[in-house]
Amino acid sequence: MPTNNVLVVEDDPFLRVVGLLLDPNTSAERYAAFADFFAHDEPDFAGYVARVRERVGALFPSDVRIVSTQDELRAALPGSRALIVEGLTVGADELAAGSGLKVVQKFGALPRNIDEAACAAKGVRVLTIRRRVNCACAEMAFALMLTLAKKLNNVLGRISVEQLAAAGYPYKPFDRRHTPNSNWPRIAGVRLLYGSTIGIIGLGEIGCEIALRAKAFGMRTLYYQRTRLKQAEERALDASYVPLATLLADSDWVLPVLPSSPSTRGLIGRAELAQMKPGAMLVNIARADVVDRAALIEVLRSKKLGGFALDPLYEAPGKSDDELLTFPNVAISPHLAAQPRFNALNDLSDLCAGVAHAIRS
Repeated sequence: MPTNNVLVVEDDPFLRVVGLLLDPNTSAERYAAFADFFAHDEPDFAGYVARVRERVGALFPSDVRIVSTQDELRAALPGSRALIVEGLTVGADELAAGSGLKVVQKFGALPRNIDEAACAAKGVRVLTIRRRVNCACAEMAFALMLTLAKKLNNVLGRISVEQLAAAGYPYKPFDRRHTPNSNWPRIAGVRLLYGSTIGIIGLGEIGCEIALRAKAFGMRTLYYQRTRLKQAEERALDASYVPLATLLADSDWVLPVLPSSPSTRGLIGRAELAQMKPGAMLVNIARADVVDRAALIEVLRSKKLGGFALDPLYEAPGKSDDELLTFPNVAISPHLAAQPRFNALNDLSDLCAGVAHAIRS
């Protein structure tokens, strides 16, 4: 099917769906793989594709060029009308290569990798999208934090005297002639998020969503990353920049929110865990290998760490005899943070519709 629409798209696993939606030459194998990937939330994937194609109008069909590197990006840009990136940078060289560009779409809300001034000088619109997926991951972080803070992983579904006794909470009634009856199982160590300090390692898309929610919870937010944010961004998030050692020492909750890469694997190891204050909680919704597993198990055995929560796993599927499951202060879920799949499906539908509108206008 002939088309004058050329889109250059960074090769992110979810952005590959743009090819399925807009490029009729995308392989049947890829189409089938994604139809299966989304099936438990969207059994009518063909119907979803048809609805998006109707929504984007003349943007379908398009020639979607998937690229992985800066060199591939620049080589693919001649003749293109739109560029969609997540992490690849867009500056003067890219804009020169894509002289016909009308729009650069960031697959996220923070266009830090895009030279917006250079785009404006060329008359190229820069679009962003606040991804539901990132909001869902931030929600999961708080779900896990609240699970540990309220000891829900130990007490959910345990409401009888016998069940609670088996969980280590023998029943001793209060003198109700004088006292109320809240927490009648006498579960000690329940915590409050309000007024506590959260330390976020990496204020990217998900880290910022977590910081926004921490502000709503009345938490003090510290953050660390290689590049400090602008003061206006810090004020908006009510977040204070500190060195990593300070963050680890001062935080009640430590959340690494970083991608897996050679520079981040094992970032939280023995030395970093030793710097955390006794009783602090570690919550990892990024990639499991950001936290050194052997060091983690050592500190859990020592009981210095107040608790640990993880989504996703060190290996998937996991194993029922995983030693992490033996600790009462550990909460683990099987990679649910970004769910449901409609988060991604709706994000991508909105993204494609936004690009189509920008090209038309």
